[in-house]
Amino acid sequence: MHASPTAAPAATSGGRSPLALYALTVGAFGIGTTEFVIMGLLLQLAGDLQVSLATAGLLISGYALGVFVGAPLLTAATSRVPRKTALLALMAIFTLGNLACALAPSYAVLMVARVITSLAHGTFFGVGAVVATSVVPADRKASAISTMFTGLTVATLLGVPAGAWLGLHHGWRSTFWAVSAIGLVAMAVIAVFVSAKEAGAGSAVSLREEFKVLKRLHVLLGLAATVLGFAGVFLVFTYVQPLLTRVSGFDEAGVSAILLVFGVGMIVGNIVGGRLADKAPVPTLLGSLAALAVVLVGMGFAMQSPVAAVFFIGLLGAAGFATVAPLQLRVLSKAEGAGQSMASSLNIAAFNLGNALGAWLGGAVIDHGPGLARLPWAAAVLTVGGLAVAWLSVRLDRPVPAATLASGGATVACP
Repeated sequence: MHASPTAAPAATSGGRSPLALYALTVGAFGIGTTEFVIMGLLLQLAGDLQVSLATAGLLISGYALGVFVGAPLLTAATSRVPRKTALLALMAIFTLGNLACALAPSYAVLMVARVITSLAHGTFFGVGAVVATSVVPADRKASAISTMFTGLTVATLLGVPAGAWLGLHHGWRSTFWAVSAIGLVAMAVIAVFVSAKEAGAGSAVSLREEFKVLKRLHVLLGLAATVLGFAGVFLVFTYVQPLLTRVSGFDEAGVSAILLVFGVGMIVGNIVGGRLADKAPVPTLLGSLAALAVVLVGMGFAMQSPVAAVFFIGLLGAAGFATVAPLQLRVLSKAEGAGQSMASSLNIAAFNLGNALGAWLGGAVIDHGPGLARLPWAAAVLTVGGLAVAWLSVRLDRPVPAATLASGGATVACP
């Protein structure tokens, strides 16, 4: 689940690298739209398909779990395929899945179609992140990741409000028809602007070597920090439509405009997070997660006021997506060498596992807990957990200075 790079290294072909990054951004825009637009359609979907709000919210969990399962499986299946070919095939799966969503006659079929759509998500972003970082200098890797992920933030700024407007005025199916068209456009620009040479060949290492990355403690801790840290964002954002209408007092027609504020926040946070992570990756990692937790705590108070609610929706977008580049870079940096594509895809899967966890826990808080208005505080607890895991990972980066034991005066290095 994203600042324009400087010139590419000598190994790449002239000025084509920025075009390759922006082509990836178009694909990210399509995927981001289909992932996030459901939040602006929950009430329409629940009413049309005759399911509860919490059941409709499971469409988000189903999508996220599909990403979690699909990322390692499709990364393994495409590991030896040239990366450009893999990206095009993944966008084809995405487009066909959205067509199935538009035609779904029931909730069950829509859920299956959402899962099919989601299978391409993790591997597209995982492979795309490797391609993006390979066409820029070493000191711009985080910014390259944030450039590609700008597609997600622009999707929230433009795609999600537009999709919510389409759903409100022309039915929710029209939104999925529109997203299918975006998928076709993304395939075209990737085909034209991402060269096979820039994208690179498939991995030469075996699948067994690829999966060895899971034996690295820092990679596992990075994945856990991503799951917990980002779960807080989706525990709230999944239910942003009912939060704004039932807690803050907005009407349904006003939600699309407020989602624009969230999208602006996402773009700002994504760009700032990427640039800061290039300069100071560890402080940015910890600082962005801490800032997100603070915003969520404040949001629990702010949602009672319409003006404050809009302000904090923007802050949530900024703080939430400031974490993306540093979390992704953390895992990539700890998976250098064999298995980097797998680690990158797994971290995208971890973002989406966090999405699923947040959506599910949000439904539980609404149905069996303190209720809709308390969602931000429950979300803050999850994000603090992610911050704690990230802090532990950073502590293990280097030995703590030797400690002298009281018994016998022995000296040991504490990891």
